[in-house]
Amino acid sequence: MTHITCSMAVVKTPARVGTSLTPRFIKQQVAIHGSPLLFLDCDVVRKQYQLLQRALPGVDLHFALKPLPHKAVVDTLRSIGAYFDLATAGEIELVAGSNVSPDRTIHTHPIKRDIDIQSALDFGTTTFVVDSLNELRKFTKYRDRARVLVRLSFPNPAVYSDLSRKFGSSPEKAIGIIREANKLDIEVNGLSFHVGSQTLDSTQYVNAIERSIAVMQQVAKAGLATLKCLDIGGGFPVNYGSEGIDIVDYCAPIREALSKCPVGVRLIAEPGRFIVAPAVTSVASVMGQAARNGMNWYYLDDGVYGSFSGIMFDHGDYPIEALRKSSRLYPCVLAGPTCDSIDVVAEGIMLPKLRDGDLVIAKMMGAYSWASATEFNFFRKATIVPINEQASQNHPNVDDVINNNTMIRSVTIK
Repeated sequence: MTHITCSMAVVKTPARVGTSLTPRFIKQQVAIHGSPLLFLDCDVVRKQYQLLQRALPGVDLHFALKPLPHKAVVDTLRSIGAYFDLATAGEIELVAGSNVSPDRTIHTHPIKRDIDIQSALDFGTTTFVVDSLNELRKFTKYRDRARVLVRLSFPNPAVYSDLSRKFGSSPEKAIGIIREANKLDIEVNGLSFHVGSQTLDSTQYVNAIERSIAVMQQVAKAGLATLKCLDIGGGFPVNYGSEGIDIVDYCAPIREALSKCPVGVRLIAEPGRFIVAPAVTSVASVMGQAARNGMNWYYLDDGVYGSFSGIMFDHGDYPIEALRKSSRLYPCVLAGPTCDSIDVVAEGIMLPKLRDGDLVIAKMMGAYSWASATEFNFFRKATIVPINEQASQNHPNVDDVINNNTMIRSVTIK
């Protein structure tokens, strides 16, 4: 078992365009870099961003870096004119290193230290998010350099991560924040919200948009401000299994709701998972095996402390298969490499009988996997291998994806 990686290294390979993940190619890359690996298909990143642009015309899509803060992703999106959603000094450093223009960024973390505000302003970001009077008052000394969006809270316990549990103000309190901003001479540019990660029901967006418009109208009626921006956040879902989501159809009610916004309001969204989840395929090696209570256990060199961290933190349920093909499948357990008994990737999964050194593939691994991985037990994070960094004509274009009533779900193992 070989681990060759560094936290932000971009592995250079000859596979920059037109690459498919064939078993031969996968084995070649494992021979070069060792395992575990994460193949990042930049073509899929491009197509997912462009697909959501078609689904939400007139909405400026600011990619949220937190699901996969990697230079290859930033470079790919910058090359097609994307916007970016920043939340930390590290993310600012990442986009600055890729020459992203500051005027294509916003800073959306509702809670910030003064040094965080300073670093964003020094980079050139000027739009921030607040959700309380305490946070608003931090901008008093920056009133000539910054403007704010007031974040609203719309609880949604059915989603992967109900962000309104932790962030946002009620619509009623938001008006009080805007009133205080007027007294402090801080510009309130608009409103924002986030309905929660992997929101399967688009009516959650519709309800939040309608309530946000109502707040805008109340603010205007009270003569407090003319709000010029509405940020509808992220949470756009992907197909991990049987969800069967068509993003264009999914967004139809959102488009209708947004059409009722006041004229001239700039519309923003913060997609993250939707852009990168289908773009990454993981490869792990079987490093050992045992029979326990009549079940074969296969120990992989990647686990829940590594790329499969989304199982713990993000309700991850990834499509997994073995590179070894067989018509006979058996229930087994896939475990990670660490000394912790909680490090189990899948139980009762049907796979062929595997040998030490065999490769196991997991798809839809782009969001909240590598980003939240640790190096517990000194097992290093998987090496990211970018492929198709230059735009390929061999992948389906966005019109094909829409016409086929599907989403780009993952790269194909041929």
